[in-house]
Amino acid sequence: MTDATFPDLRDGSAVTPGAAWGAVLSMSLCVAMLIASEFMPVSLLTPMAEGLGASEGQTGQAISVSGFFAVAASLMVTTLAGRLNRKWVLVAMTALMLLSLVMVAAAPNFLVLMGARALLGICVGGFWALAAAVMMRLVPAEDLPRALALMYGGQAIAAAFAAPLGSYLGEIIGWRGVFWALVPIVAANLVWHIVALPSLPARGRQDLGAMLGLLRRPHFRRGLIAATFSWGSAFTMFTYLRPFLEQVTGADVTVLSALLLVLGCAGFLGTWASGRMVGANVAPLLALPALVMGGGTLALVLVGGSLAATALILAAWGAMNTAMSVIWMAWMSRNVDDAPEAGGSLMVAAIQSSILLGAVIGGLLLDAISVEATFLGSAALAAVAVAIAGNGRRLTRPA
Repeated sequence: MTDATFPDLRDGSAVTPGAAWGAVLSMSLCVAMLIASEFMPVSLLTPMAEGLGASEGQTGQAISVSGFFAVAASLMVTTLAGRLNRKWVLVAMTALMLLSLVMVAAAPNFLVLMGARALLGICVGGFWALAAAVMMRLVPAEDLPRALALMYGGQAIAAAFAAPLGSYLGEIIGWRGVFWALVPIVAANLVWHIVALPSLPARGRQDLGAMLGLLRRPHFRRGLIAATFSWGSAFTMFTYLRPFLEQVTGADVTVLSALLLVLGCAGFLGTWASGRMVGANVAPLLALPALVMGGGTLALVLVGGSLAATALILAAWGAMNTAMSVIWMAWMSRNVDDAPEAGGSLMVAAIQSSILLGAVIGGLLLDAISVEATFLGSAALAAVAVAIAGNGRRLTRPA
């Protein structure tokens, strides 16, 4: 990835002399576990629904509820924890993830599952709101792009392998066994945080006024809305991908795991390509993710019965899914560089809102009509995102 991939989120505070790479790797593992924990229900949706006596649409709300609490946490955590040492805030967030996994694995009913996912949402939103600022204090300025690449590498690995492994292992040890398998890894990560993270005293509160100021800027507000619809479209499709592949493509567990692996591995290509594709002018690329992914989702409705066609479409979809993060992060870094931390918090909130939007809309359409209707809803959200983004000029800061 190039340096342009990452926003300059510095707040003027001094960084740690020398690079604390052990702490960076601990953060990367935490990212991987967060992504795996948050989206594991996607690959286990059908057996989880059966095990808890709920519909697939209801169980899909396990993702939406984590998104709801992640939105709140992303906007509030730096204010509420303003005077607390950031090391112990991150340790607490990881402990919440551990508790959430235990609750999900042992959940006797749907209500306990929702409570566990709410705890995970707090962890997700709080961690991502603090992650970039903490990373800036772990390494010198010249090492920041490399450190961020390692952190996002944890995300890419989880996105590539969590879903297919979850689907495959779920057939062998059951969906509860999959979540129990994550518990010792997160417990080890918690201990690693305590050992590797240096003391990180608070250096000021998050300014809510800065976030409100950004929302008053028309170009940023339009971009945030377009990003929300882009991710909303993606999660409407992705959350309910397993029911589609089972019902329309006719995939058994082995084929399902292979297709999810194709989708995930294509994400590495998308990350690599987008780091080179994003140049000085990112505006023309803003509509591209929704256009490609929305078109691919619509194509699945038309030709999803063909295994070969489905695999090709999922590969393109997976590549653009990771490229979307790079494209929109580059947009943010170049259009709100005077208030980067506030912009970062709002972007996290927008993405998590889109998870909530996508899971809710998709679940309602699935239960009320069909999984094809869910995918058509995803394509419709993508069309809205493309319409708002346009050629990107109205989403960029006036010269």
